[in-house]
Amino acid sequence: MKLLLTSGGLTNKSIAKALFELVDKKPEDTSLVFIPTASNIEQGDKDWLINDLINLKKQNFKSISITDISAVPGNIWRPQMEEADVLFFEGGNSYHLMGWMNKSGLAKILPELLKTKIYVGLSAGSMVTGKDLALIQSQILYGEDWERKEDMAGLNFVDFYFFPHLNSPYFNLRKEEIIKEAVKDIHGKVYAMDDNSALKIVDGKVEIISEGKYLIFNE
Repeated sequence: MKLLLTSGGLTNKSIAKALFELVDKKPEDTSLVFIPTASNIEQGDKDWLINDLINLKKQNFKSISITDISAVPGNIWRPQMEEADVLFFEGGNSYHLMGWMNKSGLAKILPELLKTKIYVGLSAGSMVTGKDLALIQSQILYGEDWERKEDMAGLNFVDFYFFPHLNSPYFNLRKEEIIKEAVKDIHGKVYAMDDNSALKIVDGKVEIISEGKYLIFNE
């Protein structure tokens, strides 16, 4: 299984290069499907989503399709994913995304799809790849999902936790000292990545790709 877990998407040349190394194709021969589902319940200005798409467009993909697993049935989104080289899961709310991955049936067929395709996560799209969604830590660091009392299982593709947007000016709580305190009770390795950093994973082997800053806890 090949994954590229990002905080901010294809924000620099190093991360883009890592993606095409995983795909083993030139950009102009690579097709991508963009899944925006996690962003649906985020309120306010969505310029960040537009910027994420612009960063994708800059790569000169053969094609970029968009499919929302919460808006269309499987007979619509599944063929789009089967035809793509890259499955790109946009950021937003990780619980909303994971909920729809389960409800739509995508979570069940993803392992089979990923035998031949690359999984790219952006923020929430990266967070759902762990064994669970780290409810308490998410509440502290993101200020969301306070109504939830129970955690939710993740895709369990990786054996660590991914926390995006380290030191981001848009997220005041993503500072080293706050993250360190929040994750101290997590049983497992934690990667905190800024928007210029990513994890390239091939069959469980992790390579850090960064033009920025990242932190590792609970090694």
